[in-house]
Amino acid sequence: MTTYHPTALAVFCLIFLLVTMAGFWAVRWRRPEGGIDSLEEWGLAGRSFGTWITWFLIGGDLYTAYTVIAVPAALYGAGAMGFFALPYVIIAYPYMMLVLPRLWTVCHRHGYITFADFVAGRYGNRWLTVAIALTGILALMPYIALQLVGMKVVIAALGVTGEWPLGAAFLILAAYTYSSGLRAPAVIAIVKDFMLYIMVLAALIILPWKLGGYAKVFSLASAALAAHNPPASILLRPSQYLGYSTLAIGSAIALMLYPHTATAVLSASSANTVRRNAAMLPAYSFMLGLIALLGFIALAAGVVTKDPNQAVPLLFLKMFPEWFAGFCLGAVAIGALVPASIMSIAASNLFTRNLYGEFARTKATPMQESQMAKLVSLAVKFGALVFVLYLPAPYAIEMQLLGGIWMTQLFPSVVIGAFTRWMNPWALLAGWVAGMSAGTYMAVSLGLKSSVYPLHIFGGVCAMYAAIPALLMNLAVSCCITLALRSTGLAERPAVYGSDITAPEAYAD
Repeated sequence: MTTYHPTALAVFCLIFLLVTMAGFWAVRWRRPEGGIDSLEEWGLAGRSFGTWITWFLIGGDLYTAYTVIAVPAALYGAGAMGFFALPYVIIAYPYMMLVLPRLWTVCHRHGYITFADFVAGRYGNRWLTVAIALTGILALMPYIALQLVGMKVVIAALGVTGEWPLGAAFLILAAYTYSSGLRAPAVIAIVKDFMLYIMVLAALIILPWKLGGYAKVFSLASAALAAHNPPASILLRPSQYLGYSTLAIGSAIALMLYPHTATAVLSASSANTVRRNAAMLPAYSFMLGLIALLGFIALAAGVVTKDPNQAVPLLFLKMFPEWFAGFCLGAVAIGALVPASIMSIAASNLFTRNLYGEFARTKATPMQESQMAKLVSLAVKFGALVFVLYLPAPYAIEMQLLGGIWMTQLFPSVVIGAFTRWMNPWALLAGWVAGMSAGTYMAVSLGLKSSVYPLHIFGGVCAMYAAIPALLMNLAVSCCITLALRSTGLAERPAVYGSDITAPEAYAD
């Protein structure tokens, strides 16, 4: 039976209204004299964001509503394995410090909007560029859908039934993204982060105190996990070590290659801004660890649900006064709006520049590019809404498993390409096909229920994140074909080598 929470719902709606007003106001914020009728202004906010705004934007981009819902849900349902998200973000930021400032410099110098633009300039191969763009769009669609799933979970917990609330939220999101572009999620991200920190600190101080302290929380959570079918634990089992570590490594590789990450990073005003953010963003890792503990607190509080994604909303509604529960659930919902906006902008940038733009007979004007991107962003959000409303939520989760595997396959072209042009573009394309095929096969063979694949090697079984063996196959194929082309002399031919139009001095540290 659904329980209605009128006070929590009223607070939730008030917060949503204020954020909506901020989203529409953002069109006036830092507006240049010529308006925002270009892809650089609409899709990257004119590359004008300083350290703090970029920090809020990247944080709002990477730490989504589904993070707040799914990471505690993983601990609630599977125990310690769900903590893989914490080491992966710790790994990600040194990687970000090394790679992203260099990519920002090249992209800024040449006016590139996406990482697929960078690949086009670096390798001069249309089909490799299209492969990179398609991978990004395919990986983003279920990711956007998951943000709406997170919002749907929150709305359902408040006792509101039917599809109209999610449809109304989608229309509001679509309207202010269309009018304000990247400026809207940048403004909202500031509000969202302050609310999330209040929510997390309150939950991690008040709730354990109500439950008798952290020692009791871990004791009760351990007992509850042991009663699960199959049993789980607050500690990793030896058989989980490899899967846990490869999940962390593979997820860190994929995180910085996602198009929405590229969009947030390329909106920064300088390479030093990106470096400073890589140094500051671990503050979010601390918050993520606190958010994850909510899964154990929900177990200790006796929250019972067949859907682990409901654990955090039900915990707030059970343990907090209704007005503060509404505040917390409002923070989670806003955490869906920010990344969903950025993701739809990133997908529309890819389509406009790297799919339509690669095959258009005449180059679009800046205004035509921005108009097309706005329309595509609407189509992307509409597609995600249909996905959520008419397909079961597990489909979006299962597709997201594939998204991480797919994005990892861009590592040779984008990350290695930022440091060396040694690999041949046709070899990279063949490696991409091999990695995508292998990774997809492994995930599908598991029924898309897990991304940890049991590899049979030398008579033993190694259970690891499917993205890692797929990436190793990708790299092996890319290197072997590059060596073969070089040994035959074919690599010197322009049709095979492609063209590198990026400036060598742009790669200097």
